[in-house]
Amino acid sequence: MTQQQKADRFRELHAGPIILLLPNAWDVATARIFELAGFPAIATTSAGIAASLGYPDGERISRNEMLDVVARIASAVSIPVTADVEAGYGDPVATAKAVAAAGAVGMNLEDAIPKTGRRLMDLSAQTAILREIGGLNLPVVVNARTDIFLANLGEPETRLARTIERLNAYHDAGAGCLFAPGVRERAAISALVQSLRGPLNILATPGTRPVSELQALGVARVSVGSGITRAALGLVRRIANELREHGSYDAMLAGQLPYAEVNQMFTARTISR
Repeated sequence: MTQQQKADRFRELHAGPIILLLPNAWDVATARIFELAGFPAIATTSAGIAASLGYPDGERISRNEMLDVVARIASAVSIPVTADVEAGYGDPVATAKAVAAAGAVGMNLEDAIPKTGRRLMDLSAQTAILREIGGLNLPVVVNARTDIFLANLGEPETRLARTIERLNAYHDAGAGCLFAPGVRERAAISALVQSLRGPLNILATPGTRPVSELQALGVARVSVGSGITRAALGLVRRIANELREHGSYDAMLAGQLPYAEVNQMFTARTISR
């Protein structure tokens, strides 16, 4: 597929009838594993990529370093790739152009102000950014995110209405998908599905409803963020502790991919970057 065809296909995947499950890769190897597992598209994880390069999450990594990994992933798989580019690294419009240049066909854009903890972008400013990105006519589906629930911003009884207000404004400004990480309760998810004018993305975290239930509620997309990255790091720590403390290899050998299989994942295609 061309990049435009991938973007069109990625947009179609949000329209059902099957919920779009997006695993989040942090390097080419994990992206290839997800592709070979049969996922129709994959996402990247900003936290996972940052950690793999020695940075904490939260725009401590540079845009160029983040998008270099995105480009390597996009060139290594044949399915659509959507990039987590946090809040846009100081210039979301330039970042959107760089996402397209990297070969990705989607991008997450947060409304939390980086490094401030508990502040959101002014709503009119964020919608202006989204309109400007939309005016570029890039082959990129924007997944507009608000962190009201994730960061527990404002009084609990106001969060749902404020989330709906922001996400609908983002939809009207051109966002193709609407992301409300931190929402777990069935009633809140149902209210979002019924009130939002665009497809809803839910983040899988402890306490998240099963995929089958989310699909029944009308959720369009489920992603896992840095969850798989942190699970993999947990396995590495268990291996390290066992090796150092007991001198044994059980955790390392359990479920290990064969050497030849790992090599085969990459000899089937040329990694151009």
